[in-house]
This record gives sequence, structure tokens and C-alpha cells, in this order.
Amino acid sequence: MARNGWHILRDETGLTLARHLPARFDVSVSAELPLCDAGRLARQVRQDVWRALQRVRGFSPVVRVERLEHVMRVTAGGRLAERRSAASVSDRLDDVLTDPKLRSRWLSWARRGRQA
Repeated sequence: MARNGWHILRDETGLTLARHLPARFDVSVSAELPLCDAGRLARQVRQDVWRALQRVRGFSPVVRVERLEHVMRVTAGGRLAERRSAASVSDRLDDVLTDPKLRSRWLSWARRGRQA
């Protein structure tokens, strides 16, 4: 278990950052970003996903970062206690992952570390 109760699961293609195990995506969106440090990127995305969705009752964030050939694929989402809110949560997740200011900040931070 990672600091502050977060689990970091690493495998041959990337890592998953989750509060609860097993990590579960009841709702998710994906985006691609330039190559950078997967762990640093996952932590930054998780923070902003949580900021955007912390008032959604029963939401538990999960972030998956995979290194592809020339890009990082980020999948952000998580568990939902009430699946009827999945559409609005998905829209909010998409807003977070496509926000140019957030993406710039994530990359600035994630490029300080070694490449994943």
C-alpha cells in the first residue's frame, strides 16, 4: 500500500493507482499524453479527478497509466456507488482529462522524473 492509503499496482505495461482493491472502473475516460513518469502522472491526475468529483457520493478514484510505443495512455475513473450518475461523472472526467491547463501542469511535474 502506498502512502496515505493509496495502492499502487505495477505490471509490465504500466501502473494503477487506487484507493480500494480490487481497482474497479464503473466509469472511465481515456486520453493520451506525451511520454513521462507514470507514477508522477498518475498522482497528479488522481488529485485533479478527486477535486472535480469529491462531492459525488460513493465515488472512489482509480487512475491507470500505460506506456504505449510513443505516448502514455491515461484512464481515469473509478468506483461508483450509484451508477445512475455515471453519465454526468463521465462528462466531468472528460473535462478534467482534456483541460489544457491541467495537462500542462501534469506534464511539467511528470517530466521532472524519469520516463516510465
